[in-house]
Amino acid sequence: MINETQIEDVLKGMFENIRFTEEPAGLYDPLRYMISIGGKRIRPRLCLAVYSLFKDSFSDEILEPASALEVFHTFTLIHDDMMDKSDIRRGLPTVYRKWNDNTAILSGDVMSIESYRRIAKAPVPVLPEILDLFTTTAAQVCEGQQYDMDFELQKEVPMQEYMKMIGLKTAVLIACSAKMGAIIAGADRRACDYLYKFGYDLGLAFQITDDYLDTFGDTAVFGKKIGGDIVNNKKSWLLTRALEKSGEMEKSGVIPEKYGKKALLRAMEMPTGTEKEREEKISRVKEIYEAIGIDEDAKYEIIKLHAQAMDYAGMIGLGRVRYEVLHRYADKLLGRNK
Repeated sequence: MINETQIEDVLKGMFENIRFTEEPAGLYDPLRYMISIGGKRIRPRLCLAVYSLFKDSFSDEILEPASALEVFHTFTLIHDDMMDKSDIRRGLPTVYRKWNDNTAILSGDVMSIESYRRIAKAPVPVLPEILDLFTTTAAQVCEGQQYDMDFELQKEVPMQEYMKMIGLKTAVLIACSAKMGAIIAGADRRACDYLYKFGYDLGLAFQITDDYLDTFGDTAVFGKKIGGDIVNNKKSWLLTRALEKSGEMEKSGVIPEKYGKKALLRAMEMPTGTEKEREEKISRVKEIYEAIGIDEDAKYEIIKLHAQAMDYAGMIGLGRVRYEVLHRYADKLLGRNK
């Protein structure tokens, strides 16, 4: 079995030494730029971790497809930043800001193509299955992004629809990463399917954790300003749950009117033109969230999904040592201490 230090070493080398076509520089420089600014590499890391459960060494049969997962994810970030009008990514200018819209579109396109070039290097016996899994996932990620944009035009979104959206936009690519590692390693169908479910529930928990940290995290740890979702009225898990719960609690008389649904809707309409207004809006919405227990609800949901993911991992019958590899991965991904 490959140990976790080996996985980290391989990941480091994979992205330090990644190469793209040199010319035209205007097309390929943004690819090099996006890879160079780093990231958690959670998708290739999971792919390699799962592969390591069944194999004793790494080879190109897994390294190229694993790198494809990060390349594809990075493509989605280039386009998402432009659609969301985001100026900063990991503390540096986004591609469309550093270059321009047209460059972001075209470089994103070629990055997507590059991910397929790497996926195509999966072992020939499983290549059709890998291509089908990856192509289905790629389309689902785009579907999730469309739902996310659609939600911007809606005042409220049912929780079921929100969970469907993050399942497509975030969870399916993490699930794909786990299943891809298993397929290429030669795991049986049952193990591959359970690992997909493990990755999917973990992906849901990861997105809700991100939503939680955007409001209740520490700026120094989170890496960006806290409260961006509140300022932009983004349909996060917290806002979706708050709109649902505040109405129920107000109707039953459990909370005073100042923490009810109408108060929350008014808070969402607060101006954010100045830094002071921005902070006042964040403070007011957080006050309502805490009064009705949204912060605790989010923590509970994350714990529940983490437990479900680990239940699926336990169903594979990997043995304690291999099970713990997945457990440590899940804990690190969600920022848990144990």
